Amino acid sequence: MTEQLNLVAMLPELSLAIGAMALLMVGAFSRPERGELVLWLAVGVLALAGVFVAMGEGTVTLFSGSFIVDPYARMLKLMALVGAAVALIMSINFWRDTDGGVKFEYPVLALLATTGMLMMISAYDLIALYVGLELQSLALYVAAAFKRDSARSSEAGLKYFVLGALSSGMLLYGASLIYGFTGSTEFSQIASAVQPSGANLGLIFGLVFLLAGFAFKISAVPFHMWTPDVYEGAPTPVTAFFSAAPKIAAMALFVRVVVSAFPALTMEWQQIVIFLAIASMALGSFAAIGQHNIKRLMAYSSIGHMGYALVGLAAGTAEGVQGVIVYLAIYLVMTLGTFACILALRRDGKMVEEISQLSGLSRTSPAMALMLAVLLFSLAGIPPLAGFFAKFYVFLAAIESGLYVLAVIGVLLSVVGAFYYLRIVKIMYFDEPVERFEPMPGTLAAVLGASGLLILFFFVYPAPLVAAAGVAAKSLF
Repeated sequence: MTEQLNLVAMLPELSLAIGAMALLMVGAFSRPERGELVLWLAVGVLALAGVFVAMGEGTVTLFSGSFIVDPYARMLKLMALVGAAVALIMSINFWRDTDGGVKFEYPVLALLATTGMLMMISAYDLIALYVGLELQSLALYVAAAFKRDSARSSEAGLKYFVLGALSSGMLLYGASLIYGFTGSTEFSQIASAVQPSGANLGLIFGLVFLLAGFAFKISAVPFHMWTPDVYEGAPTPVTAFFSAAPKIAAMALFVRVVVSAFPALTMEWQQIVIFLAIASMALGSFAAIGQHNIKRLMAYSSIGHMGYALVGLAAGTAEGVQGVIVYLAIYLVMTLGTFACILALRRDGKMVEEISQLSGLSRTSPAMALMLAVLLFSLAGIPPLAGFFAKFYVFLAAIESGLYVLAVIGVLLSVVGAFYYLRIVKIMYFDEPVERFEPMPGTLAAVLGASGLLILFFFVYPAPLVAAAGVAAKSLF
């Protein structure tokens, strides 16, 4: 009975891994123009994995406690799978128009990266954590440099690889210190080995290095340096993929590790998280102001948003984690919608990335301008859009935990950050129109429309998401 349970709980990861291998064979032994078929099959594999995730119930631990499937893991896995599937669908027209057709390797890399993400979300052991993290990272390094004939893409992949290797080394060093001072790699045994009264200095050093590795993966300051260059240099569909699913998986891992393995050191990791949150919110708000490239602006925006999500984690409570999950879900929808718009910015067969080129978009493409404006207002946290509620839940959790200064700083930096979102809206609605963009492909229009409507009408019925996030958060405590 246990073995059957184990197999069922592992079905999402197994289906993705087997699907990636099968599609690799399909791509390798079929004609080059079959790349689009491989991509749609990859979306089908992601949907199948989502069905397997939704079928699960209760809490199951596998492999001697190193892998856990609970309500928290299931909810975050579904979000990661949705992010990966939508990012793949949005990429079709880009590859078709700019690269002579879809290369089958891209969807295979996306499947392998998503397999790593699901393993990260369910990791309950330092070794399992590292295996999932590296499986995701290795696929993403290659994806960043996917356009081999582009110097910018190759540079992005190289920068991400070098800095990623450095962060992996820091994470491994931290994990080895934690193992040395607790005698275990499993989270529950680490938690029972750590005494709040006599926290060992070596163990705290290990925790600092471990969290530094996680901070790199979510691009929190001061480990954010790769993000703007990689976002700008990588092909735009890859940037859309980067900004969605991997951020959710890394944040899910960050939350699980500090809550499950170090409940006795809450005071210690809380200080680190507060610093990361304030630094990320500040840099994300101020550094984006002078940006002219919309992908670089989205990079700084993502740094800031990870800072806001960390405000909820800093609370160290179930309500705080609930706020983080709600924030990540809303951030996912906002980001995918915004990148659907960015991918549609084409003129004379070439991508347009300069913010100034959006001048007068409201007169040349009124529907697109309206939806993008809704998403930008939501990213800025303006009520009654979903982005406002995302920030409301994390700030409320911080206030309930007595972190008043952190909440006030967060609100003030939200005001600063609103400037660069509103500047884009001003350019679209009040500047003189420039040349019209090419018509928006159907897949991108569908993603933009769906995300815009979800953000616009979230306040009508937020209960399902908030309740599901509450159940997921409570399963960690």
